[in-house]
Amino acid sequence: MDNSIKPIVKWVGGKRQIISNIKKYIPKKYSTYYEPFVGGGAVLFDIKPQKAVINDVNEELINLYKVVKEKPDELIDTLKKHKNEQEYYYQIRELDRDKEKFDSLSDVERAARIHFLNKTCYNGMFRVNSSGEFNVPFGRYKNPDIVNKKTIKAVSKFLNKSNVKIRNCDFEEAVKGIRKEAFVYFDPPYDPISDSSSFTGYDKSGFDREEQKRLKNLCDKLNKRGVRFLLSNSSTKFIRELYNDYKIEPVMAKRAINSKADKRGEIEEVLVRNYE
Repeated sequence: MDNSIKPIVKWVGGKRQIISNIKKYIPKKYSTYYEPFVGGGAVLFDIKPQKAVINDVNEELINLYKVVKEKPDELIDTLKKHKNEQEYYYQIRELDRDKEKFDSLSDVERAARIHFLNKTCYNGMFRVNSSGEFNVPFGRYKNPDIVNKKTIKAVSKFLNKSNVKIRNCDFEEAVKGIRKEAFVYFDPPYDPISDSSSFTGYDKSGFDREEQKRLKNLCDKLNKRGVRFLLSNSSTKFIRELYNDYKIEPVMAKRAINSKADKRGEIEEVLVRNYE
């Protein structure tokens, strides 16, 4: 088993610490694994399906995955040019404020930028403001693994060997053409557990309760077609009521990404599924 195949970016709400809970419910057999909100890909890289369709609405993240798959050596060479220095960090972060300059970057340069920012920003967050601009401050880490060569090589090999299709579209579009034998794992942006816990997230368009309802509607459609799905979300009254016609399992998860230290700790989440 290759332990080098693991997330290449740190992601808000990453699933690494509750992976054992999730794996308990993943069917032993399925034709294609779908993950419409792939994020950091903790589940994908742990279960390593032989055939998969991954998707995210975040263009920069998906560009990074495509470059890792198709041009890993070019990405590694470009990452070697980046420096863990505060002034330099802000120069790279500000690139998306100038559309002309940003559009002139190659796909490899864009992928290296987002990887570098993720490794050197505060708390390893990926957050954009309402204009879609990356806005996390410098992290002041002594020796971050900016190049991450071993993991990039291992993930590239896996994405090619396992026939992983990479999409950048809406979550409904991501499962178009799905067959009954497939399996879907949904890890959407979570319903906020309090009014103050919602920050402008990983995509400028956000994910409000209307989007949560649209996702539930998609789950109902998949269920009618006999497609199995597993979904993670926060254990709010809204989510529990929304999915009360499915099996709901509570799980405890440590969440370290919060601006207030006293708000970090174990919180209850739910796993929702439509099969035994």
